Amino acid sequence: MSEILAKYLMRTILASTALVLAVLLALAALFEVIAELDDVQNDYQTLQAIMFAALRLPNLAFQMLPVSALIGSLLGLGALAANSEIIVMRAAGLSVKRLAKMVALTGAVMLVVTGLIGEFIGPPLDYYARNMRTEARSGQNDERMGNETWVRDGEIFLHLERVSTEFEFGNLIMFRFDENGGLDSILKAENAGIDENDSWVLENIRETQFRNDGVQVVEATRTFETFEVNADMLGSSIAKSSSLSARGLLSYIDYLKRNNLDARNYESELWYRTSRTAAVMIMPMLALAFVFGSLRSGSAGSRLLIGVVIGLAYYLASEMLANSGQVFNLNPAIIAWLPTAVLALFTGIALSRIR
Repeated sequence: MSEILAKYLMRTILASTALVLAVLLALAALFEVIAELDDVQNDYQTLQAIMFAALRLPNLAFQMLPVSALIGSLLGLGALAANSEIIVMRAAGLSVKRLAKMVALTGAVMLVVTGLIGEFIGPPLDYYARNMRTEARSGQNDERMGNETWVRDGEIFLHLERVSTEFEFGNLIMFRFDENGGLDSILKAENAGIDENDSWVLENIRETQFRNDGVQVVEATRTFETFEVNADMLGSSIAKSSSLSARGLLSYIDYLKRNNLDARNYESELWYRTSRTAAVMIMPMLALAFVFGSLRSGSAGSRLLIGVVIGLAYYLASEMLANSGQVFNLNPAIIAWLPTAVLALFTGIALSRIR
């Protein structure tokens, strides 16, 4: 009996959540396409703008799932309460605690789905979409393709003129320092890249070496260098933090810290992502607390309004705290988890007051 009711509740909540998410994604995709149409150029036209918006939908779905889970759960459970189905469940001997466990199981399923989207689907498609847009906007002009960037490998600083998706960098300038922070040499290569073995290939190089007895200039047609920064790490350095998986974020954060570089932006994204994933499990239980209150006899419109207000408040609080945390150098883990922790505390108190 309990298993049948659990499946029924899960099917109701998941169906409502999927419907809400589909509506939100349709609106988000529309706004995304409209925004992209203002910047069409070269090979990046309307069809490419639509493709860009479509590829970004999984990442947008990950961001919207907490709000969708809350609104969908309010609509689904509210409809059951309005039809007296939850009252019948209680009359059949189903306690609030058992109901909460069933709803929490549904939240766990959504948590797993959210985690899979946020780790394996959303980031790689977002990364591909941004590269596709960059290449299309560049047209046939290869010199414009790629991003200029600086990377550090211990005492070596590299300036890359442009980083393409094939990890060809154009001009490269390397500054090598000694253990005391003194400039040891400056190397300039007319062309550089990373081969399939993660070795750096430098062509037409000219290196100026600073010695105690003078300055020496060394030239070579081609040379190979081995740096800690490989293709994956370099890809992480030029990608937006939202385009990296959690594994990529952890790896890049470790690289930044080992080289004494600022990792707060990536730490904030990592903790923000984990807290948002956890919030998906809390939202259905929060909705359950509401359906035992005044929303039991309310309309679907009132339940929708409550869900939108709470969802927006959670989203705005998360965004505001994440940005202020970086500005004021606050602990990113505490800042990212604070809205979710408050939401969980409120949910626990609300459920404990139900009789």
